[in-house]
Amino acid sequence: MANLDLPVIPQHVAIIMDGNGRWAKQRGLPRTIGHNKGVEAVREAVKAAGETGVKFLTLFAFSSENWSRPESEIEDLLGLLRRFIRRDLADLHRENIRIRIIGEREKLRSDILPLLLEAEETTRGNTAMTLVIAFNYGARDEITRAVGRLARDVQAGLLKPEDINSDAIGSRLDTAGIPDPDLIIRTSGEERLSNFLLWQAAYSELVFLPCYWPDFDRQQFEEALRIYAARDRRFGGLSSATTAVVG
Repeated sequence: MANLDLPVIPQHVAIIMDGNGRWAKQRGLPRTIGHNKGVEAVREAVKAAGETGVKFLTLFAFSSENWSRPESEIEDLLGLLRRFIRRDLADLHRENIRIRIIGEREKLRSDILPLLLEAEETTRGNTAMTLVIAFNYGARDEITRAVGRLARDVQAGLLKPEDINSDAIGSRLDTAGIPDPDLIIRTSGEERLSNFLLWQAAYSELVFLPCYWPDFDRQQFEEALRIYAARDRRFGGLSSATTAVVG
């Protein structure tokens, strides 16, 4: 990364890892091969993010809608998650990387939830970077659960309705304590968020890359950071160039 000279590095990068199946189909291979190659791209992304100075990396690993896929593919995906945690957890811990899991947990299969909880607990004190894994995650579901928590707090007399604001909602989201993503990357050429971090993405910069996720590497990551660095983030205000002229 020594040749990467950028004026700004995003604190939080989130990635929609899309295109495993199409990558495999393009090569006449089973979809499971695409998912396996996708795990290699995950390792590459984590390494590149850490070396660049990104403090939070969020990966959309499994959406709440993915349960509608064929059972055989679901089992393949869950098997990859199990192997990733069992194989990579020690390395991530050694690299001082903290793992956070976001998504609905109560209905997770009994053999998956303990693995996720172990990953969080083992790395809780790590400080180099936070790897956020969105598993069984859907943004509408997340917001719905947050609103439910607010309603229960109001019902219990812990909160007045007039005190409900964006901070109150944000503190009850799965991502409480995590800064909103500065940059959201999606691979495969699709240009939509697909129910990912809808609340948190209000002012995120979006970069859509044509490559399928198994082909995502350090070069693709650097390209996304260059695009981000060239953007003028205004957060609803005037651009810095306009402000300079007006001033």
